[in-house]
Amino acid sequence: MYLVVGLGNPGARYAGNRHNIGFMVVDAIAKRHGFAPWRRRFQGVATEGNLGGKKTLLLLPGTFMNESGRAVAEAANFYKIGLPDIAVVHDELDLAPGKVRIKVGGGVAGHNGLRSISAHLGNDYKRVRIGIGHPGNKNIVHSYVLSDFAKDERNGWVETLIDAMAEHAPLLVRGEDASLQNKVHLALAAKGFDKPNGPKP
Repeated sequence: MYLVVGLGNPGARYAGNRHNIGFMVVDAIAKRHGFAPWRRRFQGVATEGNLGGKKTLLLLPGTFMNESGRAVAEAANFYKIGLPDIAVVHDELDLAPGKVRIKVGGGVAGHNGLRSISAHLGNDYKRVRIGIGHPGNKNIVHSYVLSDFAKDERNGWVETLIDAMAEHAPLLVRGEDASLQNKVHLALAAKGFDKPNGPKP
């Protein structure tokens, strides 16, 4: 069993927030690959299906971001899923909007969801870092991540990225991380979202 976790805050109030892009991506994966309906489990909602030929559990913690580790640990312990088979999809301030970088381990870069997961399970799980950009002033980071994407962002690079991540999600489970990053980059490039003179993320 492989576990893919989307990070975000529960409830309609937060649904469109930059901080919730992990939720958006994992929900799109479930829809694209015909997963079962979401069910309340593991202090959140979860669904099982198949990705890349491997049985996969998708999880959206129902705790708030800073308690995400409780839900992830409960699911991992129930299915005895080790850290090498866990991927966490989350927003990343230190990457330009639309950039995707995948790595195993590393610091939490001030991300409360990652901090909670690492505290419960250890550090060596896979992080799928989705760039949302930095507001340029650390004093407004909190309000920035808890604000919605602008309409042109949501209908532009965000929609394109989510669609590409969902389409190519089997690569994540198969460990073809560089290929997944490249597929998403190409999808954005095809619509001009990587070019200085094109539509800008």
